[in-house]
Amino acid sequence: MTTPVLPNDAEAAAPPAEPGAARAVVDHARSYWANVRSGEVGALPAVAGIIALCVFFGLSKPVFLSVGNLANLFGQGAAVACIAMGLVFVLILGEIDLSAGFASGVCAAVMAVILTDWGVHWTIAIGAALATGVVIGLVLGTLVVKLGIPSFVVTLAAFLAFQGIVLMILDEGSNISINDETVKTIAGGNLERWQGWALLAVTVAAYGAIQIQRWRRRIARSLVHEPLAVVLARVGALAALLAAGVFLLNLERSANPQIISLTGVPVVVVILGGLFAVWTFVLHRTRFGRHLYAVGGNPEAAVRAGVNVDRVRIAAFVICSGMAAVGGVVAASRAASVDPNTGGSNVLLLSVGAAVIGGASLFGGKGTVRAALLGGAVVAIINNGMGLMGLSAGVRFGVTGAVLLLAAGVDAMSRGRGKLFGRN
Repeated sequence: MTTPVLPNDAEAAAPPAEPGAARAVVDHARSYWANVRSGEVGALPAVAGIIALCVFFGLSKPVFLSVGNLANLFGQGAAVACIAMGLVFVLILGEIDLSAGFASGVCAAVMAVILTDWGVHWTIAIGAALATGVVIGLVLGTLVVKLGIPSFVVTLAAFLAFQGIVLMILDEGSNISINDETVKTIAGGNLERWQGWALLAVTVAAYGAIQIQRWRRRIARSLVHEPLAVVLARVGALAALLAAGVFLLNLERSANPQIISLTGVPVVVVILGGLFAVWTFVLHRTRFGRHLYAVGGNPEAAVRAGVNVDRVRIAAFVICSGMAAVGGVVAASRAASVDPNTGGSNVLLLSVGAAVIGGASLFGGKGTVRAALLGGAVVAIINNGMGLMGLSAGVRFGVTGAVLLLAAGVDAMSRGRGKLFGRN
């Protein structure tokens, strides 16, 4: 007869071992929290801010959470988000572009003159606007990189000069209306309902395939990888979020459906999504993106590694001004006109604020395109919500400035904790 082996007191008190998958998820969560505590907060503050602002404005003004206002938010923040995407590339280098706002106005004016005054097809007009943005970025980048003039000085001079150029293009202050239906559709059109669902399916399938392929590749190379459950949860969360968005935007949001029906995902959302995908790929999946982060983090080390630093820096300014041109086109489409104030007023400040609020660092070396979109959402929500509450423009500027200062403070503190933990 075999005598059973009894566990000792320590073994008896120990909890049962976690399953492998559950343990991996717990370890991943602990690792993420450790990174947050060490200063790697990423997009967490922006996401938390969006949730808090939506709850606050939703309770204060229930109309804020209406489907019509949700669609309006995309239109309000689209131009700023486009400009902020381009600014991220310059901010990663530790540089700044103060001319991006009025550069968008110059490009919009070029498009309006060619489209309306000259009667040229919209493809050529928009192409000319984008080409103007590229030329502007090339000139600014060359002055900064080849002549060694600080970007603050160069772009401040351009900020002043572009105001005069807009006035000259628009005959000293005239307003040019845009009547082309295709151009107006950029910021004012909507997809058919079935097109929204089809786009959702393609987006989720592509994102899921990319995530699974990346997970398998890291396993094959014996690299540190996330648990499969985390990867699937991320894909599922995106699918649920997008499905909720498409469902809501497909609802009727017109006050008089008999006169005009407003349903479907706004076209500008598709444009923002496409730009987000392209520039995210450039930053994280190309040699240029790796070189950009290397130059922003440590230029001297990048030179020793054989990176063409000058070319990378000039390219960043070209992308920044090119995206400013896209923002100008979107703004002109939304207003259905171009005037001397297009790209002016607070456009630049809101665009820089959007990038920083979303998580891009003013010290260089850190930033993502996602930061621009999240920060743009924060800025749009603040302006929209306070407008619904009837608050003055002064109060809105003050609150936006406070949020920007808070974001910059979080960035500075995260860098300090990063140095403490030996990351920077």
